[in-house]
Amino acid sequence: MKLLKSLDDFLYEIVGWIIFYPITMARSIVHPGAMLRYSDLELMKPDDEQYSDTLNPPIFLLITLFLAFLASKILQPQTTAHLPGFLSSDSNLLLFRGVTFSIFPVLMALDLLRHQGKHIDRVMLRAPFYGQCFIAAPFALAVSVAGQLVLHHSLTFALIGVAVYCIAFFWYVVVEIGWFSATLGIAKFRAAVEVLAVVVVTNILVLSVALGLNNLSKHGL
Repeated sequence: MKLLKSLDDFLYEIVGWIIFYPITMARSIVHPGAMLRYSDLELMKPDDEQYSDTLNPPIFLLITLFLAFLASKILQPQTTAHLPGFLSSDSNLLLFRGVTFSIFPVLMALDLLRHQGKHIDRVMLRAPFYGQCFIAAPFALAVSVAGQLVLHHSLTFALIGVAVYCIAFFWYVVVEIGWFSATLGIAKFRAAVEVLAVVVVTNILVLSVALGLNNLSKHGL
């Protein structure tokens, strides 16, 4: 009976993902600021009542990365063959994408807590990190799609990919600037400096991780 109950819960959870994933994605794109506030409010509720009308934010981000990965394999099945070392494996590429697009919400959340003067621990980090996952997911999906378009042999598709990336980057940065400005009570210009600084640091970390993994792969580690 316990096995049947576990199977029932699992199937119900999968059905919930199918229903609430597009709802969560649409709300995150159209009302990102509201979703950031919504996440903070949801964490004040008992565990079994949280995110009842959306997906759990980290799960939402992970599902998005997995769907983006599947789409890339359908559109460009030989993409990984052109990637260096460690990233030439499908599983490693998926893991790398997960790490990459988790760094963005983590660093944004850490910077927000630092400016609020709050003690950084697992409990305090959870709320801002969960909220950041809501807006990191659409950004990650758009960047993944843009990457596939850029790798296309057609110049037209490549240019469309660049445009998609620029739009996604602009959307993400504008949302973050608005959120930092409102949360910290600072001017938009100062918020922009903070956000862009985090973006630069994140890209440096991602590049460092990629180079490090590639070097390990070359040495057979």
